[in-house]
Amino acid sequence: MERVDKRKFDELRTVTITRNFVKFPEGNVLIEFGDTKVLCCASVLERVPPWMMGKGSGWLTAQYAMLPRATHTRNERESRIGHIHGRTMEISRLIGRSLRAAIDLDKLGERSVYIDCDVIQADGGTRTASITGAFIALYDAVNHLLENNIISENPIIEFIAAISAGITDSQILLDLNYQEDSMVNVDFNCIMTESGKFVEIQATAEIEPFSRELLDEVLNVAEKGIKILISKQKEALKLI
Repeated sequence: MERVDKRKFDELRTVTITRNFVKFPEGNVLIEFGDTKVLCCASVLERVPPWMMGKGSGWLTAQYAMLPRATHTRNERESRIGHIHGRTMEISRLIGRSLRAAIDLDKLGERSVYIDCDVIQADGGTRTASITGAFIALYDAVNHLLENNIISENPIIEFIAAISAGITDSQILLDLNYQEDSMVNVDFNCIMTESGKFVEIQATAEIEPFSRELLDEVLNVAEKGIKILISKQKEALKLI
């Protein structure tokens, strides 16, 4: 099939990364996957949750939200309706799990990093863009701690990124926009470290089941995309 934006089946959308997009957080970035735009902020707090006090280790947690007019129609703010949607909670926890796999919390000391991912504009892949951008914000927040001699060792273990994919009529598509996401038979998200280890694989057959062979093919395509994203993270951080 021909993709709506003429991309190859295994081609990412244009990825744009703007560090220090806002003034106050220790680390922050605006990340764009095509028309999906997410502001990711990493804030350092000199405290840990009560259940971690006295253990000498740090904590990292995340919150995800979508602005009311991030989509074609306006959605009510969750604070306005008085409860958080299940999807919001699920993505928040996914971002937190993913970034905790990339950092040694013991080296952070008894302090917390709060990750906030706010979707400004949504066109598919908001969770994967959030994870990929949030790692950059986390990296900058850690550098802030090192440069100010607040911590003595770098707690970052390795880079991490995430990408979406889909399967339609046995054709694999990488980095789905909203239109593609709404029509694929299998919806897929992959979070992977630079060393090739998986943090999470989400794969759901919307219409009919898929084979193990097809899953292996999707993982190979996703791994290729994640390697490109990690290169883009390093470029944005001026490491290459």
